[in-house]
Amino acid sequence: MRGFLASSIGVATAAVLALPLALPTPALAETVPVTPAGSTQSLPLVPMGAAVDRTPGVPGMSASPRGAETQGLAAREVKTFSMVGVVWDDATTQLNGRVQVRTRAVRTATWSDWQDVEVHNSEHAADPDAVERESGRVRGATAPLWVGESDGVEVRVQAELDAPATRAGSRLPSGMRIELVDPGAAAPAGSSDGKNSGPADDKGEMVAPGLTMEMAEASAANVPHAQLGANEITELNKADSTADAVFASEGELTAAAAPYIGPRPRIVTRKGWGANESLREKAFVYTNTVRAAFVHHSASGNNYACKDAPAVLRSLYRYHVVSSGWRDFGYNFAVDKCGTVYEGRAGGVSKPVLGAHTMGFNTDSMGVAVLGTFTNSAPPAAAVDAVARLTAWKLGLFGRDPRAKATLKSGGGNRYPKGRNVSMNVISGHRDGFATECPGKQLYGKLPTTRTSSARLQGRP
Repeated sequence: MRGFLASSIGVATAAVLALPLALPTPALAETVPVTPAGSTQSLPLVPMGAAVDRTPGVPGMSASPRGAETQGLAAREVKTFSMVGVVWDDATTQLNGRVQVRTRAVRTATWSDWQDVEVHNSEHAADPDAVERESGRVRGATAPLWVGESDGVEVRVQAELDAPATRAGSRLPSGMRIELVDPGAAAPAGSSDGKNSGPADDKGEMVAPGLTMEMAEASAANVPHAQLGANEITELNKADSTADAVFASEGELTAAAAPYIGPRPRIVTRKGWGANESLREKAFVYTNTVRAAFVHHSASGNNYACKDAPAVLRSLYRYHVVSSGWRDFGYNFAVDKCGTVYEGRAGGVSKPVLGAHTMGFNTDSMGVAVLGTFTNSAPPAAAVDAVARLTAWKLGLFGRDPRAKATLKSGGGNRYPKGRNVSMNVISGHRDGFATECPGKQLYGKLPTTRTSSARLQGRP
């Protein structure tokens, strides 16, 4: 494994404005200061009685079974947010139960029905022995749920009756909190409107027009695919994409790889979707190669428009780093329902960047998350096609046939013990490496045709 440290300077701060609240305000709320790049409200959950909503005209949850343990948060008005998730203290503790939320839309001032939050999310994480898990900041977490711009929330977490008790005798994890994430505007740090903020100041915070040091470092990892500060990496035809392999392999282009590199798709950079680079850790960590691609769904719901995808990404990023304690965005790439491809974890789109997407198999692999939930809903054809195009290019840079098998060594998980060599498809679903529903039954069913399409794009016979 290899890596380098990218230094950074700069702190973004702003005042948190108080809102006139019609509903109770939360006690002990912890709020990350509001910046153009977003904010997080972290509110503690408390023990509750039967999980029944008594608000007139709003469908409620059924009463808790006798003996069931419930925690939650009564309906209240809060600062604006667009994504929710529940976190708890110990990342190794599972939440065995049901999490439901309802939210009040800013635009209509109406409350939603109760919505389920996917609780099994620990498999989207760094490997058990990775440095990323030893930071002391990593928490247990549900999958995040995109709810759109909202200013009210209510939460119920109900333990399964047969859930094992913790050391404290509870069936629910300790320290549970609801995280309310505001993606903020897409304007880069150091500029309130995304325009040129001037040359470097005496602290060195601005290193180029509109770029902070952290932004420049993330952007530089994609040079020469795009110029410094670019919002996107343009698509290339198959012939021109061969040159990308030189940079992926640090100048060691193999004869085997060159003929079978798919055309590079258009990729929106981190700057393009508005990543706040001051959130992430500053080191880029790499593995040796890319042997396989794991396909995921974000499990954040399908209730978003394609124009909202950058805001969804900014929310996911903040949830991964601020709420869950990861070093950066977990996936190497993301794809929205319209087929747009986005750069994920920083370090360079053509490089073998170590992600936190498939616990046990992050080494020598890449993770691609399709934004949405595809357990019962079919993934859009544009998104499936984008996964094929992306894997044809990225796997081709490392000489991988999308129809072949790859052998990966398990780093530990609930399906394969640490140290076991496992043969799996070069394009696999998350569930192939970990016992999980991800990437959802409907998306998983599209993988056989994705492998065929990806290989065809590479020009393989």
